[in-house]
Amino acid sequence: MTDNNPNTTPSARTSIGRRTVLLATGATAATLAVGAAATDTSTPDATTTAPVAAAAVCTLTKELTEGPYYLDGQYVRSDISEDKTGIPLNLTLTVVDDDTCVPLKDALVEIWHSDALGEYSGFVGENGHDEPDNGTFLRGGVLTGSNGVAKITTIYPGWYRGRCVHIHIKVHTDVTLTPDGSFTGGEELHTGQLFFSETITAKVARLSQYAVNTVPRTTLAQDSIYDEGGAASGLLTLTPLGSTTSSGYAGALTLGVEQG
Repeated sequence: MTDNNPNTTPSARTSIGRRTVLLATGATAATLAVGAAATDTSTPDATTTAPVAAAAVCTLTKELTEGPYYLDGQYVRSDISEDKTGIPLNLTLTVVDDDTCVPLKDALVEIWHSDALGEYSGFVGENGHDEPDNGTFLRGGVLTGSNGVAKITTIYPGWYRGRCVHIHIKVHTDVTLTPDGSFTGGEELHTGQLFFSETITAKVARLSQYAVNTVPRTTLAQDSIYDEGGAASGLLTLTPLGSTTSSGYAGALTLGVEQG
């Protein structure tokens, strides 16, 4: 149960072309860059911090494969965890325009990932575990606000054979929300993946909810998709939600997308 070859382009059902994405650690990077552009650089702080903020945001990186487990028409919702077992993961994902670094409003940030057993909804059983499959768990997305921020509540993912722990992500614009709580149409601007610190994943993997996953775990360094590029390749900034690993984590990243 592995993703497509890392050199393979995303699925033929979408047309991405020469799309690129910029990434920076933290949800505030976009705000810093925008503020720097409007700040009087005669002040010492603006002079020293503006170039750093702009450089952090405006770093181009490649897109990553969609993989074999995408399903069209998932729900627009801020909490995709449903009743899945796992520790909390609160994502703050900021979308900015790659040319101007201005936050992008009303972009749909959609994610999907495996549960603690490494199983994807709609494909349960492909990682060797038997559990109910409703076709929707750990799938969905939200529209960004005027600040370009999308906040999604989920669980820390598990792993499946041949891949490190990761989350798949797409960014769409001009979608139409449907009466059943889903979306249709629009333009797909980015397809990529989000990654996790190996140190933190190793701790999570020892928790009882994840230790029941009997499939050997591929580390971040062993993964065939992640290229050791840090935040520029989708590595999340993770912050503990409490004093123990089981309390969960907040994850943040800024994505800059190229608009057509």
